[in-house]
Amino acid sequence: MDRRAFLRHGAAIAGAAASGLLLPAAWTGEAVAQTLQDFMKSNDNPGGGLFGSTEISSANLTALPQWARVLSKMKTERKLFRACLDNPAACSTAGLKSWREVSTAARGKPQLEQLKTVNGYFNRWPYKIDRELYGVSEFWATPQEFMKRSGDCEDYSIAKFFALRDLGYDNEQLRIVILMDRIRRIGHAVLAVYGLGDILILDSLTDLVFSHKKYKHYVPQYSMNETTRWAHFYDKNRTASL
Repeated sequence: MDRRAFLRHGAAIAGAAASGLLLPAAWTGEAVAQTLQDFMKSNDNPGGGLFGSTEISSANLTALPQWARVLSKMKTERKLFRACLDNPAACSTAGLKSWREVSTAARGKPQLEQLKTVNGYFNRWPYKIDRELYGVSEFWATPQEFMKRSGDCEDYSIAKFFALRDLGYDNEQLRIVILMDRIRRIGHAVLAVYGLGDILILDSLTDLVFSHKKYKHYVPQYSMNETTRWAHFYDKNRTASL
């Protein structure tokens, strides 16, 4: 992808934001210029990344304050989850009992069956928008917050992320992906799992688990795990169709 392709993608990001896709604040103003400089220095994997994108990675998570809040709160929640997994008597709330239930159901199964179990389990929660639940346009919930009140697409993905972490998946195998759904013309979020020689997608819109290659209408904007975030870019043919 050349310099002009990058700038075209910048216009696509602006169009996505206007369509309701929430992007990190640090991807505007001076940080966009810095990202452009990073891009011109390095091209991590042209066209070979998630959903066929070119990816640029960064270990700086400060551009993602919602995710940073979740990670901070998970320091406490994880202790509660692990105590519950070790001892049923420690499962003192409905959320903790649910966490133990899905973990018990998935543990010991082949990998694909584990992913289907986790995906289908959390997809049972009803979809609710953040403004209805929290009175704000955007709020990323921890798994306990999600299981108590339900949530939207980011919240499903976050719960699945940490459920798989407790099942033994490495941080490097997982990414929460913020993307544009070109069919519905709205922002969306899914969980990407690197395994079985592929990238498998856990989506709140279906209990089925497919390869990322099946989702031609998903255009990722950014993704993250506990240590790294990625920006995603496309050539002119893909961005022009947004």
